[in-house]
Amino acid sequence: MPADIIDYRIVGDDMQGVIITLDPGEAVMAEAGAMMYMEDGIQMATTLDPNNQGGGLFGKLIGAGKRILAGESFFITLFGNGAAQRRDVAFATPTPGKIFVADLKQWGGELIAQKDAFLCAARGIDLDIAFTKRLGAGFFGGEGFILQRLRGDGLGFLSASGTLIERDLRPGEVLRVDTGCLVAMQASVDYDIEMVRGVKNIIFGGEGLFYVKLTGPGRVILQTLPFSRLASRVIAHAPAMQRQGTASGILGGIIGDQG
Repeated sequence: MPADIIDYRIVGDDMQGVIITLDPGEAVMAEAGAMMYMEDGIQMATTLDPNNQGGGLFGKLIGAGKRILAGESFFITLFGNGAAQRRDVAFATPTPGKIFVADLKQWGGELIAQKDAFLCAARGIDLDIAFTKRLGAGFFGGEGFILQRLRGDGLGFLSASGTLIERDLRPGEVLRVDTGCLVAMQASVDYDIEMVRGVKNIIFGGEGLFYVKLTGPGRVILQTLPFSRLASRVIAHAPAMQRQGTASGILGGIIGDQG
């Protein structure tokens, strides 16, 4: 089915949200838990099949299972405008970063994204999974065997961490990317992994064992701060922070006793 033509505006800078304005009868589907607010007249429905494409319960369960593999929830939430006037519904990113707006018509009708990037999309967009083509890319590419595929002719919204960088690769042009920095790419881009060369680079370079190797033609979207990298830094400093907190508590107790 053709995707609904929706209006939107992005709010915020480093912790963005998207406000989608729906005409009467229009709808948007979103990852469960992404909604920030909805105006009176917006009706919410949680479903296995947001596009009502049939196929029976078994087919719907298969689609839901695919969403779990792609890092999303079992259900998709549908927000429709049941009022007689235009109404807003808003969604927020789960991590600090940006929202990437993809007009799938400008992406050739198909977009491949990292497995947990989906935020919301116009009703009519088909959300599916895409297995990586090569075993090595699946094991070491940073996203496992599963990527997300969005198909259709409308708008899809992806959540990314940090700042977004867009690159257009020429035919045969190669771009080596940190395994967590890839957000999305056109289906025409070849996705593979490449091992870091040199023993010193592997041991002391701090970039891990592998890069993602992207070969054009096609468009690529990158993020500057993968959430996994941020989380690892926080975890690495947690023991030191805990020790400092314990020392501060002991010092405070001693001062308090002396007072």
